[in-house]
Amino acid sequence: MSLWQRSQRLLKFINQHKGFRLQSLKSFLSLFLVATVLSLAIAACSINGSSQITPGANLVSANKKDVAITIASFVVTRAAYDQIIPKFREQWKQEHNQNVAVRTSYGASGSQARGVIDGLPADIVHLALALDTQRIEKAGLIQPGWEQEVANNGIVTSSVAALVTREGNPKGINNWADLTKNGVSFITADPKTSGVARWNLLALWNSAIKAGADETQATEFLVQAYNNVPILTRDAREATDAFFKQDQTDALINYENELILASQKGQKVSYTVPDINISIDNPIAVVDQNVDKHGNREVAEAFVKYLFTPEAQKEFAKVGFRTVNETVAQNKEYKKKYPAVKTLATVEDYGGWDQVQQKFFEDGAIFDQIQAKRRK
Repeated sequence: MSLWQRSQRLLKFINQHKGFRLQSLKSFLSLFLVATVLSLAIAACSINGSSQITPGANLVSANKKDVAITIASFVVTRAAYDQIIPKFREQWKQEHNQNVAVRTSYGASGSQARGVIDGLPADIVHLALALDTQRIEKAGLIQPGWEQEVANNGIVTSSVAALVTREGNPKGINNWADLTKNGVSFITADPKTSGVARWNLLALWNSAIKAGADETQATEFLVQAYNNVPILTRDAREATDAFFKQDQTDALINYENELILASQKGQKVSYTVPDINISIDNPIAVVDQNVDKHGNREVAEAFVKYLFTPEAQKEFAKVGFRTVNETVAQNKEYKKKYPAVKTLATVEDYGGWDQVQQKFFEDGAIFDQIQAKRRK
């Protein structure tokens, strides 16, 4: 008999015995509750058709409802996530006896950030630069201090800048200074509209500073370089299409991981990774407001933690990302695929993204000064 049926029988009994004494009613209710608890306990021990009581059996886990999480990430992570997500789901099912549905959204990093701010219900964001994650934080969706909540200050994937050239490298473009030579042209996106282009400009600036230039000299170096850029595209995809599909310019600045992935897809790519470089760090964060609304924080945080494991980092490495896991980094195959960069800077060396944005990309900042000095 179900609990509902027992409840109905009790109500019927009371209605039929309106003169029933209070003490008797209390006794009846006590017996009813005891019987109900015992019957529920017996039913609980019969899960999966067995009436055996297994010591330590996790009856709560056995009754957990399915859960879903949503990830918003930048486009080139898709190939890795296609492999990582099934492995995490299987592990979570084994450990928690719960099914996890993982929804994904891929797009340009800046667009993904704007989407989350405007209502995209992402529980996790994996973006191309911390500046985009910080915008979500400033909108109140991510709590301050998210960088310290996970390993490696929140950086889950990494890459470096590479110089893509025409086959055979006829212009001899091997380092950043070569981009300033007369007769050389290269393409990059507009850092006012593209996150990738901000990394590109910072890589150029870093190369000048590391070569001994002061800020005035470094600014002049950037002027010379951007004089060799015939057009600033809206985003990195347009820059790549202009180089590969329209055969514009002698070189292209791009992420190493993009080029490795393109090579894996059969595209012929000639490129060099300069010895002086910038670590292109991609952060991961839980969107606090959304996970609290969805009630899935436990799974979301576990997924983020899983992304730092050797199993997940190997999948990122397969599609072009430099690992942040030391175990994977020591693998011989990995070392061969990703040779060490001699001088590698980080955005933190220049004060972090807030300072970099203000110094280089706000109205009237260094990039605007460069634009004003460029040959028209």
